[in-house]
Amino acid sequence: MKKLTPYTIAEIGQAHEGSLGILYSYIDAIAKTGVDAVKFQLHIAEAESSEHEPFRVKFSMEDETRFDYWKRMGFSLDQWRDIKQHCDAVGLDFICSPFSNLAVDWLEEIGVTQYKIGSGEVTNFLILEKIAQTGKPVILSSGMSSYAELDQTVDFLKERKVNFSILQCTTAYPTLPEQYGLNVIQELKERYKVAVGFSDHSARMETCIAATALGASILEFHVVFDRQLFGPDSKASLTIPETAALVLAVQNVAIALSNPIDKNNNSYFSELKQIFEKSLAVNKNLPKNHVITFDDLEAKKPKGFGIDALRFQEVIGTVLNRDLNQWDFLNEGDLFT
Repeated sequence: MKKLTPYTIAEIGQAHEGSLGILYSYIDAIAKTGVDAVKFQLHIAEAESSEHEPFRVKFSMEDETRFDYWKRMGFSLDQWRDIKQHCDAVGLDFICSPFSNLAVDWLEEIGVTQYKIGSGEVTNFLILEKIAQTGKPVILSSGMSSYAELDQTVDFLKERKVNFSILQCTTAYPTLPEQYGLNVIQELKERYKVAVGFSDHSARMETCIAATALGASILEFHVVFDRQLFGPDSKASLTIPETAALVLAVQNVAIALSNPIDKNNNSYFSELKQIFEKSLAVNKNLPKNHVITFDDLEAKKPKGFGIDALRFQEVIGTVLNRDLNQWDFLNEGDLFT
């Protein structure tokens, strides 16, 4: 059965700070939020980087170079295998972005079912070829790519018969409202005819809620215990309580979207209409033979005890055939015909 609600991916990224204990704590906390998957980044320093790689943000107090940082943040193949098994045990799909061909080999070893391609790897056809050879689905993040670049990558994947989806993404940490690019969701759907989602770095719940309303079928967002924590992505992340609230919100929005309301059919409100809609009444004592004016009329609940309020124009200018007291309902039988 097709999933009606968006596929939600909570990314730990580098929030674990190289600590297995912290990483497992994140998995256990995320498992309680209701998300579908938890996402990691598999960095093998020697395979993907060098001492010449600059810091995106010079945030680390203990790493002289970005290469040193990747070395400190890495885990062994056996450790990754255990991480995957723990995700399975708590009911979370394990998703990981590889940043080297060797990382793809490791992920194949531990048995991933799909791949996430980070924004910086969209034009790395070497790793895309490696992943294509696995025959597994790909989620492609479009953060730093123009349509010209995406067209090339999409053609590359289609030629190799890769099942892929695309995420609208803005590579800014945190992303500001004017940078969200929510309009791109529909553009991607129309251009590539594949499932389209949204990868968020805004640290705001409403961003993914809006993306859901605009048709995103996949939502990815960074998660952190507290935005004050050390790390490159903390300020661009949701907290655990926010994640739980977001999951519920997007589920509700998706359910609403999959249950369109027929505004021509209001039969469901028949009883309520009798209660809330109104009947005409007079707002003062009026004698027999009085000619009804607009200023004589009031509308009172419930409907059905007098002439419907929507017919007030028909009543103006008619003549009373009996005395009426203030606040009496006005009926057809009170008027000369």
